[in-house]
Amino acid sequence: MARTMWDSTVGKKTVMAVSGLIMLLYLVAHMIGNLKIYFGAGEFNHYAHWLRTIGEPFMHYEWTLWLVRVVLVVAVIAHATSAYQLSRRDIGARPVKYAHSRPRAGYATRTMRWGGIILGLFIVWHLLDLTTGTVHSGGFQQGHPYQNVVDTFSTWYGNVVYIVAMLALGLHIRHGFWSAAQTLGVGSRSRDRALKTLANVLALLLTAGFVAVPVGVMTGVVS
Repeated sequence: MARTMWDSTVGKKTVMAVSGLIMLLYLVAHMIGNLKIYFGAGEFNHYAHWLRTIGEPFMHYEWTLWLVRVVLVVAVIAHATSAYQLSRRDIGARPVKYAHSRPRAGYATRTMRWGGIILGLFIVWHLLDLTTGTVHSGGFQQGHPYQNVVDTFSTWYGNVVYIVAMLALGLHIRHGFWSAAQTLGVGSRSRDRALKTLANVLALLLTAGFVAVPVGVMTGVVS
């Protein structure tokens, strides 16, 4: 039954919607945690340490964090795979171009695919920058996330990469949240306006919340 569901278009859209909502919940929590940087190095570093001790002593050090990471990796892979396969299925269903151009979709709709690619590349860069320190500028300091964040956003390219990715994220959420609601049967004619408003508010808040960190470093508020 699971294979039959996965092979269907509805099944792939459902997987895409559920995995997207899982990532959205993570993004809300991640943004709130990021904003702790405005309370100083001690508060931010303490928060980063707490993430590794969640559930102790029942859970071993970093076990909960790794569990969250595994869930997120599965969600990202499921989301990307279903999106790619749906895209290929859509192209295959209409191999010949329309004689007349179709009505232009919204900007967020038309950039969902490219936005997904941008976000996928950003995730790789973000992990190599602030988790492993592989591409980090200024000398990566293990156990000092506050200083590492300040180092990253003290470079012009760090700010450009991050802000462009967050703008792409906002567009992705704006369209994706509403689409997920339709797929999961939450949407209706009477609720569409409220759902679109909620999608816009979520996209705006998350984009502003994430961009606030590099802006804080650039303006010297965070230093």
